[in-house]
Amino acid sequence: MKPILSLQDISQAYGRQRIVNQLSLELEDGQIGCLLGESGCGKTSVLRTIAGFEPLLEGEMRISGQLVSQSGRNLAADQRKVGMVFQDYALFPHLTIYDNVIFGCKGTDKKRVAEQANKLLETVGLGNSQKKYPHELSGGQQQRVALARALAPQPKLLLLDEPFSNLDVTLRERLSLEVRDILKEQGTTALMVTHNQHEAFAMADLVGVMRSGEIQQWDTAYNLYHHPVNPYVADFVGEGVLLPGLVSANCRVETGLGPLGGLCCVEMTPGTAVDVLIRPEDIVYDPEYEPNVEVLRRHFRGPSTFYTLAMADGTQLQMLMPSTSNHLPGSRIGIRAQVQHLVLFPTQ
Repeated sequence: MKPILSLQDISQAYGRQRIVNQLSLELEDGQIGCLLGESGCGKTSVLRTIAGFEPLLEGEMRISGQLVSQSGRNLAADQRKVGMVFQDYALFPHLTIYDNVIFGCKGTDKKRVAEQANKLLETVGLGNSQKKYPHELSGGQQQRVALARALAPQPKLLLLDEPFSNLDVTLRERLSLEVRDILKEQGTTALMVTHNQHEAFAMADLVGVMRSGEIQQWDTAYNLYHHPVNPYVADFVGEGVLLPGLVSANCRVETGLGPLGGLCCVEMTPGTAVDVLIRPEDIVYDPEYEPNVEVLRRHFRGPSTFYTLAMADGTQLQMLMPSTSNHLPGSRIGIRAQVQHLVLFPTQ
């Protein structure tokens, strides 16, 4: 089966500045992908190129097997059968919710369009809001309308550009899960861009961590977190520190926290100097241990408290504990490492 979306070594530039560099990815039918990265990394440029708004400098792009972009060729945006949900929703303020949804379905059977629009509005929880106008809806409701409008023409591919960035944190996380459920129910293939990893993990089957126009790793959220391919991905996804160490045996490392061992995806020769990824959940408070770290900072997060700790040599660690814990900055506590996934990178 051919992938719905295939990008092969695509590059894109504005003038002499290359924004996307030799980027490749594929999405199968019904998969949801996400490009995750900081502002300026090129993720939105990739989306605009897929939509047909920008030409390719190099490489080729196919949608459902059809060649839509390569150097010197660019199929018009309205011929690609691609839907798009914009960051600012881009709803028409003078049209009702129903008319917004059917806007992109001109020239098709009116009865079928009406059935599709009504079904989508029910699906997004707005079946009773057809006659309302966008200004009468909340931000989350407007986002649902934008999604229904993008899905109404039944596109081969749906693109979402930072779709939740205008919403508050609580609504953003809840809506991202709801949108995923809707896309899965519709069987829609989709690609989203965001700088928020919580949204990426909630929405996507596959996530690409981007940096300087390149994908560092295209993988599941689980593998990005537990098996990052380089220090940049390790640092960008989740929280943690890189602790110096020396490989003593297969999947065993000597560090300032003592010997560490665990599941190891890369074998290294004994004697190799490495950096070991230590996540906050790898550090365990142990009141029976002699105090071996100083509490530098604590950050209350509701159900948990995030601590920044300092070892005797100044190396900092991070630790998560239930919020009932109350270790004050300046106090000394005993901790130990309990590492299950041993992630190692050769020391640069």
